Amino acid sequence: MNVDELVAIDVHTHAEVSKDGHGSLSPALFGASEEYFGAHEQPTIPQMAAYYRERQMAAVVFTVDAEHATGHPRISNEEIAESCAEHADVLIPFASVDPWKGRAGAREARRLVTEYGVRGFKFHPSIQGFAPNDPLAYPLYEVIEELGAIALFHTGQTGIGAGVPGGGGIRLKYSNPMLVDDVAVDFPHLKIILAHPSFPWQDEALAVATHKPSVHIDLSGWSPKYFPPQLVRYANTLLKDKVLFGSDYPVITPDRWLADLAKLDIKPEVRPKILKDNAARLLGLTPKETQS
Repeated sequence: MNVDELVAIDVHTHAEVSKDGHGSLSPALFGASEEYFGAHEQPTIPQMAAYYRERQMAAVVFTVDAEHATGHPRISNEEIAESCAEHADVLIPFASVDPWKGRAGAREARRLVTEYGVRGFKFHPSIQGFAPNDPLAYPLYEVIEELGAIALFHTGQTGIGAGVPGGGGIRLKYSNPMLVDDVAVDFPHLKIILAHPSFPWQDEALAVATHKPSVHIDLSGWSPKYFPPQLVRYANTLLKDKVLFGSDYPVITPDRWLADLAKLDIKPEVRPKILKDNAARLLGLTPKETQS
């Protein structure tokens, strides 16, 4: 990967289907997501690589491990990492480990970083059924912080489970970004991304990101034309070095996201920071490293 040749780095994309066709979520939850976001294709990782390569972009790829709460087997982290390694010019592997797996999950996280080159971990507190500041997740955070990897937390409402009776058992309260503030205090060197405009807790997310040096915000899951005005204001000023381009592909395509961003009042000097520079720095993708 040569970061200088990239137009953008998308820090939030989903591997929704494995090589053998196994989905990352149950059919019921997938169906609810499609009702909420609209139907979309479920590309394989090689197809994702071709898609981003055509656009001269790189993408972070992950799934969600929520086996404890949902009973649905996850897509293999190893499969995702190995597939990304086959397309290392454009794909960056993240993993997902259910925090309910405790120290066994922490051992898995260490192995994924040291043996498979995983650069970060995706958490979806609402789907995984845990509060980010619950000590059950702390052994996992300890490993992620020690190894210099990134913890990416879904924040705000989710389309997963929307319209299903009881929301499919998914509790929105776990995705309040203020719960991640405790994590940033207890693990001051842990690199954290708060994913999405955090409706209905946008101000909380902005407060945490401005107060805690290690906390960043990605802009995935929403078209930029719907961004709250305070998010745009902070992205242009106080958080200009901590806001990251993310699409939520394949739910939202980077083509649509970037087209809508072009119409947003983002300062010219801030735009390249959001699209690539901030992510490259956070991920450690320096030109010297990426040209080898």
